[in-house]
Amino acid sequence: MAVDDLWYLSRRDPVTDERRPSKRHGRGKRWRVRWSDPNTGETRTALFERKAEAERHDADMRSDISRGRYIDPRAGRLTVAEYAEQWRAQQLHRDSTADMVERAFRLHIVPVLGLLPLGDARASHIRGWVKATTENLAASTVHLVYSYVKSMFAAAAADKLIAASPCVGIRLPEIGDRDYFVPEPEQIHRLVDEIADRYSPIPYIAAGCGLRGSEIFGLELDHVDFLAREIHVRQQLKRMPGQPAYLGELKTRTSRRTVELPEVAQLALARHVERYPVREIAIEDRTDPRNVHERRARLLFLTSHHRPLHRSNWSTVWRTAVRRAGLPAGFGLHGLRHYFATLLIHNGAAVKTVQLALGHSSPMITLNTYAHEWPDALDRTRALVDSALGARPTGVVSEARS
Repeated sequence: MAVDDLWYLSRRDPVTDERRPSKRHGRGKRWRVRWSDPNTGETRTALFERKAEAERHDADMRSDISRGRYIDPRAGRLTVAEYAEQWRAQQLHRDSTADMVERAFRLHIVPVLGLLPLGDARASHIRGWVKATTENLAASTVHLVYSYVKSMFAAAAADKLIAASPCVGIRLPEIGDRDYFVPEPEQIHRLVDEIADRYSPIPYIAAGCGLRGSEIFGLELDHVDFLAREIHVRQQLKRMPGQPAYLGELKTRTSRRTVELPEVAQLALARHVERYPVREIAIEDRTDPRNVHERRARLLFLTSHHRPLHRSNWSTVWRTAVRRAGLPAGFGLHGLRHYFATLLIHNGAAVKTVQLALGHSSPMITLNTYAHEWPDALDRTRALVDSALGARPTGVVSEARS
């Protein structure tokens, strides 16, 4: 490492012993700092106008290299958009998650932060981005998108592209209580009456078994045990934009489960199979990432053209039925899953029971979503304590001290 004066030659005049000016004397920055990159061994340089600045930079480089904290100044020149592409490519995301992350960066992150060099990013930039994003997105979505930004900058710091992440001390909008509509039984029956006949068991499966929409669309005939009155959830039907539908892994490890089949859903399914005999179709099976292959599947629900159901071709069918049934606009199939959960809770089901029935990855997710559905929990707690300790008689304290 060294600090060079570029305005003068290093060799002095042999006669006068004075330093001779170089060809660039009086032009450009005068002081150059040279050091060896400890990671690659390549020579790095930086130019400064003042000697004091150059010496300070030289000292910083020496200190960072000796302490193992060296960051190549050129690494931080990568823009957020450029590094985001690298970061996303390295993540072990499932297809649906990868698609969601890609859309988050493309729609909400890159338009604001994309041109910013990584090394120039400061907490003030992130705070400004959060404020701007909060004006257009729900608080829960801001939290989700911010988690991608934070993970990306943490990776950049771990890769020593930047000295530290700017995502420090960032205040996010508070997430209010989730307000979702839970239908009455009569409304569910009306929804069944209004939906296309070939899909009529779907609301009963969602409301009576708690399955996600993609899990229902991925059901095969062999997954239903009519005698034992059980449904074995083993896969889900997924579709990425511009690609054919396929059978994929379930959302979480605990999503693989066996749920009880209530009579109303059992009868609806039996009638459905009788009226719409199951046909085999060819579909790609990605349930095991190590063995992706095409196979014949006997899906319970297909379109009238014998194609798999997915969000795109299902949405119009569902919205029409919701409107005709008089349910709130925007009410989704997931709302029937909420019905199932609240039905269990209000009839005394424990958190763990609800978690397993819904296939949540942890009880905490169940609690975070449905904590307010256990309204009598505090009353039961008070009753248990009162039953154990009773009421302390008046005068016990004074008598004990006398």
